[in-house]
Amino acid sequence: MSSGRDGRIRVVGPGELNAGELDLWREIRAKSAAPANPFMEPEFTLAVSRVRPSARVAVVREGGEPAAFFPFEKGRFGRGRAIGFGVSDCQGIVARPELALDARELLRACSLSAWEFDNLEAGQELFAPGAADSYPSFVVDVGAGYEAYESGLRARSPKFFRTTAAKERRLGRQAGEVRFVFDERDPAALRQLMAWKSAQYRRTGRRDRFAQEWISTLVRHLAHTRAPGCSGVLSVLYAADRPVAAHFGLRSRTVLSCWFPSYDPEFAKYSPGLALHLRMAQAAASAGIGMLDLGRGAAEYKDGLKTGEIPVYEGASVRPGAGAALHWLGREPSRRAHGFVRGRPALAALAQRTLKQAGRLRGGC
Repeated sequence: MSSGRDGRIRVVGPGELNAGELDLWREIRAKSAAPANPFMEPEFTLAVSRVRPSARVAVVREGGEPAAFFPFEKGRFGRGRAIGFGVSDCQGIVARPELALDARELLRACSLSAWEFDNLEAGQELFAPGAADSYPSFVVDVGAGYEAYESGLRARSPKFFRTTAAKERRLGRQAGEVRFVFDERDPAALRQLMAWKSAQYRRTGRRDRFAQEWISTLVRHLAHTRAPGCSGVLSVLYAADRPVAAHFGLRSRTVLSCWFPSYDPEFAKYSPGLALHLRMAQAAASAGIGMLDLGRGAAEYKDGLKTGEIPVYEGASVRPGAGAALHWLGREPSRRAHGFVRGRPALAALAQRTLKQAGRLRGGC
């Protein structure tokens, strides 16, 4: 355990937080104006700490009790990252709005020269000056009920909806009765989803996240997590009792954070992933969930389903010193290269084709 110079900031392993502190974390988060994203709940940080020994939480006290919780991972040379960096879709500090806190003070207490984020939540003013890029995170608003969402979808994208519905009906006729399970508990279904997703990563030339043991273990653990603010939800679309598409994500009472969707390529012509997402939206609305967060990253299916966007940010909060220089040298050139490509559609399309070609070559080896 370490603490800030004035003793008001205490840094501990997540497992060292007591029940009262965890309850205060949940209470502070529940009173914030931000959407109830499950990645910001203590359960996610606790789950990450089981697979990432570098996980820490800074507890900031004010008026004799905790007023903020800052989860992070500490790396070499004082370089820190958001908890679950690389897979967490919402990041930042959980703090009372009136808390007076300086980012440099916080980083100093955590012995960090820099804290890197890639999905910083909107409204995180403490870290906003360190944001280098912003991205839209696409959302589906079902707060008024699924019928209202479907009616809006029919009006906005009539061809998209008609085609998706027709393909699902054809799937039922040609492959067997279609059924959907919103909260599937069968471990075999989760293993199937992870296998599909790994193959998809390789097929598209991307790094296979599930080849990293800490990520696959984290997902398996979260699949068994059941808490009001953070529960694992595995949703599966079946045809004749055969899974054809699945999704694993995290939910709170009001937000379903979409995380790992995939499908069986054998059924690609039926667009089972789209049918799955529409079924998820319907089931989520029935369960009292008001928003599905599809996450950042452009995708055709997101364009079809979304009702809006919320921004997330990428960058780093740094404090002066040699560690900050090391962070800049290690991260900023590649970030700027990505930004250069992203801002030029033709170049971005070429990069995407190159990734897919590399994936096909690897698959043939």
